[in-house]
Formats: sequence, structure tokens, C-alpha cells
Amino acid sequence: MGKKAKNKTQIKKKTLNPEFNEEFSYEIKHAELAKKTLDISVWDYDMGKSNDFIGGCQLGIQAKGECLKQWYECLKNKDKKIERWHVLLNDNSVQFDD
Repeated sequence: MGKKAKNKTQIKKKTLNPEFNEEFSYEIKHAELAKKTLDISVWDYDMGKSNDFIGGCQLGIQAKGECLKQWYECLKNKDKKIERWHVLLNDNSVQFDD
């Protein structure tokens, strides 16, 4: 998987407090996982206007804090599902695409 892969959740209409309980999977060799980064971004969808970036987080070797801890846990525990809640950051230093 040399190119970027994207998945989108369903759009949650008419709510300022959306909940997403969706799961995505990517086929990737465990040996290649350490070289990859997972960027997660959340956007406010506006009909007829540009969408607003709400926040996001990044899992990968360049992540920080709890995101980095989870990434290392994923690398150490092959074929095990690791679930965590993460705070969305509105950080302009990380590039997210809508």
C-alpha cells in the first residue's frame, strides 16, 4: 500500500455532539506498519460552504503522548485489537486533507 488510503464515516446531521462507532481496516504487513502513519481528521460538513476542520490526531512514530503510546502498543501486539479514546487537536502543524 504505497499510496494514501482514505475512509470516511457516515455524516451525522443536525448535531453538535456526533458519536461515531465505525471501524475501518487496512491490509498491511506487520513489518511495514512501523513505517506508516494514520491521520484521523474530523470535519464539520457545511452544505454549499467549505467544510471546517474540527480537529484530529495522528498515530505513528511521529505521534506524541497517548497517541505514540498506543502506536507502540499496536506494534508490540500483532493481531490484537487495541482501542483508545484520543483528544482531537486543532493543531496546524499536522497536515490533514478533507
